[in-house]
Amino acid sequence: MDVLDDFWSATSAEQKQGFVERQDRILCLLCGKEAEQGVIYPVDGFFYDARRYMRHHIEQEHGSVFMHLSHLDKKLTGLSEHQITLLRLFYQGLSDVEVQQQTGIGSTSTIRNHRFVLKEKERQAKVFLTMMELLKERDHQADVRPSLSGWEGSRKPNAVLAERKAILSKYLPERSHGGLIKLPRKQKEKRIVLEEVAKRFEPDRLYTEPEVNEILQAVYEDYVTVRRYLVDFGLLDREADGSNYWLHQKREQEGDVEMDRRQVLKMQYKETKPQAGVYQIKNVKNGKVLIMSSPNLKTMNGKKFMLQQGTFPNPMLQKDLEEWGADAFEFEVLEVLEDKNEPGFRVSDALEKLEEKWLDKIKPYNERGYNQEKRK
Repeated sequence: MDVLDDFWSATSAEQKQGFVERQDRILCLLCGKEAEQGVIYPVDGFFYDARRYMRHHIEQEHGSVFMHLSHLDKKLTGLSEHQITLLRLFYQGLSDVEVQQQTGIGSTSTIRNHRFVLKEKERQAKVFLTMMELLKERDHQADVRPSLSGWEGSRKPNAVLAERKAILSKYLPERSHGGLIKLPRKQKEKRIVLEEVAKRFEPDRLYTEPEVNEILQAVYEDYVTVRRYLVDFGLLDREADGSNYWLHQKREQEGDVEMDRRQVLKMQYKETKPQAGVYQIKNVKNGKVLIMSSPNLKTMNGKKFMLQQGTFPNPMLQKDLEEWGADAFEFEVLEVLEDKNEPGFRVSDALEKLEEKWLDKIKPYNERGYNQEKRK
C-alpha cells in the first residue's frame, strides 16, 4: 500500500504533525513506521513515549514534515521546481534580500512578487478545498444515500432487482465471497457494489483499522480506497481518530426511545480500560526473576523492546542480559488486578499491594531474582 494513502485520509492537523494516533499505535504518515502506544523507547540514552519517539523519528529520518513534502513529485504538490526552491528558502527564515542573493533571481522586488504569487496560490487552494467539501456534502444528500423516493422508488421492484443483479455480476461476480474486478465510476453502481461489500462486516461489532484492512484486502487491491468509500457512503462509521470502525445501522424505534447502536458501541469503546497487573521477567538460563507491576500491562512491550535493544534499567538484570542475550528472558503475567467499582478504591494502592503479595510469594532477591529487597 502507498504510504500516501494514509496521508490523504488524515486530517490537516495530523498531516502537519506528520503522524496519526490510533488506539494502540502511532503511524508515521511520511514512511509508514509505527510506534506502539504504552511502550517506552530508549534513544541515545533518553527514554521516549510513543508520541515523542515518533517526533524524534520524523526529525531524524525526514528532517521535518515540510522538508519531506517539499521533495515529493510536482504532480503531488502542484508546484514547480522553482517554487519549491523558494519555499524551502522561505522556510529557513531567509529574508527577501538573502533569498535573492542565494538564487540570483532578479531583484528583491522579484522575490517579493514570488511571495505574493505563492500566497495567492494558498488562497486559491483554500477556495478549492471549500468547494470540494461542499461537493461532498451535496453528494451525501443527493447520490450517496438514495432512498425509495429516489431512483429505486420510481421503478418497479423487479426491474430494480434485475439491474442490481446485473451490476453485481459485472463488478463483483462472487458476491460476498470473491474479489472486486474494478470499482464502478457511476455513483449508483458504486453504491450497489459497496453495499454488497459491507455485508462482510458483522453488525454490533467494533473493528480496528487493521481488521478492516484485512477484510477488504480480500475484496480489492486498493483496499484503502474501498475503505474510504464505505465511510463516505455511510456504510461504515468510524471514530474520528480512525481507531475503530463499525457497520452503520439505521436507528430503530422502541416505544418512545430512539436507540442508536452506534452510540452504544462508542460508549462501550470509551468505557474499555487498560488492564493493570503484576508480571515477571524470567531468565530461563538461571531461573532468576524480576517482579514488576504496571497500571497498563501493554507496557510490557516497552520492556521487551529494551531487552531486544540490549538495555535494561536494572543493573543486575542488565549484567545477565549482556551474558545471555534477550532470548534468555521470558515474560509472564502473574495476576491481573480486579478493578473494583467501590468508593475509595484506588488502582495505584491496590496494585502496590498486589505487587507486594507476589514479592512475598516468590522472594525474587539475591540469588533468586533481580528485585531489591525493601528495608523495613
